[in-house]
Amino acid sequence: MRPIVTQLPSAQDLSDQILHHLTHTQGRGPEFATIFDWRLAISYTIRDQIVTPWMRNHRTSRNQGLKRVYYLSMEFLIGRILGDAIINLGLDQQMDAALDILDLDKQAILGDEPDAALGNGGLGRLAACFMESLSTLGVPAYGYGIRYEHGLFRQRFEGGQQVEAPEDWLNQPHPWEFVRVDYSYEIGFKGHVETVDGRTVWHPGESVIARAYDTPVVGWKGRWANTLRLWGAQPTNLFDLHRFNSGDHAEAAKPEALARTLSRVLYPDDTTDSGKELRLKQEYFLTAAALQDILRRYMDEHGDDLTGLPDKVAIQLNDTHPAIAGPELIRLLMDEHGYGFPEALQIARATLNYTNHTLLPEALERWSTWLMGRVLPRHLQIIEMIDAEHRTSTRRPGHVGILKDDQVLMGELAFIMANKVNGVSALHTDLVRSTVFYDLNKLHGEKIVNETNGVAPRRWLRMSNPPLAKLLDATIGTEWTGDLDQLRLLEPHATDPAFLDALHAAKRQNKVALSQGLLADLGLKADPDALFDVQVKRMHEYKRQLLNILETIALWHRIHESPNGDWTPRLKIFGGKAAPGYWLAKSVIHLINDVAATINKDPVTAKYLQIAYPPNYNVSMAEKLIPAADLSEQISTAGKEASGTGNMKFTMNGALTIGTLDGANVEIRELVGPENFFLFGLTAEEAAAEKAKPGHARAAIEKSENMKIALQLIAEGRFGRAESYFSVLDRTWNDDPFLVASDFDAYFDSQRQVDAAYRDTRDWDRMAVLNIARSGYFSSDRTIRGYMADIWHVEPAPGL
Repeated sequence: MRPIVTQLPSAQDLSDQILHHLTHTQGRGPEFATIFDWRLAISYTIRDQIVTPWMRNHRTSRNQGLKRVYYLSMEFLIGRILGDAIINLGLDQQMDAALDILDLDKQAILGDEPDAALGNGGLGRLAACFMESLSTLGVPAYGYGIRYEHGLFRQRFEGGQQVEAPEDWLNQPHPWEFVRVDYSYEIGFKGHVETVDGRTVWHPGESVIARAYDTPVVGWKGRWANTLRLWGAQPTNLFDLHRFNSGDHAEAAKPEALARTLSRVLYPDDTTDSGKELRLKQEYFLTAAALQDILRRYMDEHGDDLTGLPDKVAIQLNDTHPAIAGPELIRLLMDEHGYGFPEALQIARATLNYTNHTLLPEALERWSTWLMGRVLPRHLQIIEMIDAEHRTSTRRPGHVGILKDDQVLMGELAFIMANKVNGVSALHTDLVRSTVFYDLNKLHGEKIVNETNGVAPRRWLRMSNPPLAKLLDATIGTEWTGDLDQLRLLEPHATDPAFLDALHAAKRQNKVALSQGLLADLGLKADPDALFDVQVKRMHEYKRQLLNILETIALWHRIHESPNGDWTPRLKIFGGKAAPGYWLAKSVIHLINDVAATINKDPVTAKYLQIAYPPNYNVSMAEKLIPAADLSEQISTAGKEASGTGNMKFTMNGALTIGTLDGANVEIRELVGPENFFLFGLTAEEAAAEKAKPGHARAAIEKSENMKIALQLIAEGRFGRAESYFSVLDRTWNDDPFLVASDFDAYFDSQRQVDAAYRDTRDWDRMAVLNIARSGYFSSDRTIRGYMADIWHVEPAPGL
């Protein structure tokens, strides 16, 4: 089929529709309308433009029996939707004119939209980019996640320390979603299993209803829209009226409390047994609802013969969180549809695929057999069957398996149940083969493939960086938005003085906007001509925010020693949240804020060095920080970062990278050129060897005068009470598992190379051009094409 070409509405059409929704949907006249009212009226107007292709595409997929992709993820960090949807529909110019007609401030309208806190970092942002690229490429797809009432916590600082508060994004209407009461499924937990007439029957002891909330996700040029279906938990019975009337009010409300708890918070603290149980229930809730929905849709379209499921369905598990999908799909096939175990296992394995995102043992989920058996007793039985079948069919070594030391290893379960397993960067995939799944890879040599991550250029360049997007349009045309490889056309302009001046001006415009907005709100007077040095990501030891702040302390001390030296003015910007139970990461946050409080008020160094740590880093903040960044900090311990996606966003927005050979940094450096990348640190192999040396941390510190000074200043209490950081200091001196000390001097020296390079403005801008021009590979469109060919075996809808 050919895509239907529709006439885009004019500015007058849009303004009329906005006024219609203001009156008939919001029930407000223009003279009484608030920013909130206008924003909802505009959102409903844009949603109307999305619904037509959305419905049309759904009918096309159904009528033509197209194969669909189903992406299961605990996180979908979608950010604000309105601005992205306007751009993807090609309505940015018409909407600007419509808002002029209505005398409305576009930025005020866009800024009023809540930032949905449905993710923690790269995992959720990647899922959102993939959904947008699937729509851009015309691939029929559903994303499945949880509609968290509060999502990830809202972060604030008190006395420099992180304090978590509930996120309140759903305290107002969410105009993008459609509630699907008719698509609701009962999800059970606990209970017991028995055999009845030769069939295994699970009798859950608890249950909730999973209700579907659909958000359309439109692709570039509005040709195709897919569905993000989020599950909200509802009680099977609102409350026990008899118990309520008897005065036992708390017990009567237990069903409602269970349901609200399941979809209330993303990643509840799992340092307690009750927290672990809730995490496992959440993961099963998402997975069980999605699989029931997938089988219902398949049978509606293709009949009751489920042996053809792999021909029409490709399920992608985003990390180990939905790994229970293997046992659950087998349970449904066996217990609900009558298939034997061998056939159910074959169907499930041909349908499921697994993306690995980590090499850290603690991040590869594992549940005690006691907890699994208590919460999901039938699934533990099936896991034992899967493990036994794999042991028999492969004659694997005795130490390999899903069940080990009274634990269920969810990484091994996901691997064994997957048709394909993929890593997310070239280095990471090699390490997946040679480390975490070494034995399984020897048994299944063709299973692991690489699909290097990417990001959506519509949001992360065109929408978030209007000055640069405007310059690109004027220089190479607009086709780069849907074909990021077109950025290569910029390379001849890297030596054009006029273009370099224009690029410098675009970057400075973003830095001025950041200085006058977010940074001014923090009480900082930032110089937009200073080097904006940015590290924004989840707080974790392996990402080494500690290395960054220790280098900052050492630099501060050096400036004090020679205040009249030729120093490059630098603004260090941090952003990110620590998990509530991760005490060491929270200590590093406290340290950064304490160091900032001291340095920012130091009259000797203030003109050369400042630190900013805006709280509650999220997608909307990233859209301000990334376009303004000069230097991208990608300094994780080599061999620990799977890929990264922030590194890609910075690169395509013209920031230069200082980084290790870790994750996708390796590919970024190869593509942009080693001379346009500030490399430092041990390789993955060298890091493993260094970590194996007894006393490596203390030996490295003793050799580094700068690091000793930084640690000594902390221990002396120059940045607040020293006892607050005794644990950090002790771990750095005596353990240092992520090799901060071993890489410190190389990092410090590389930062001085950055200083020198930034002082040569013309050459810095030339390097920035080459980073942008060579970043086309990191489009999520390219990543999705790889999944389509290597894993899912799907094609775009005919005519797209």
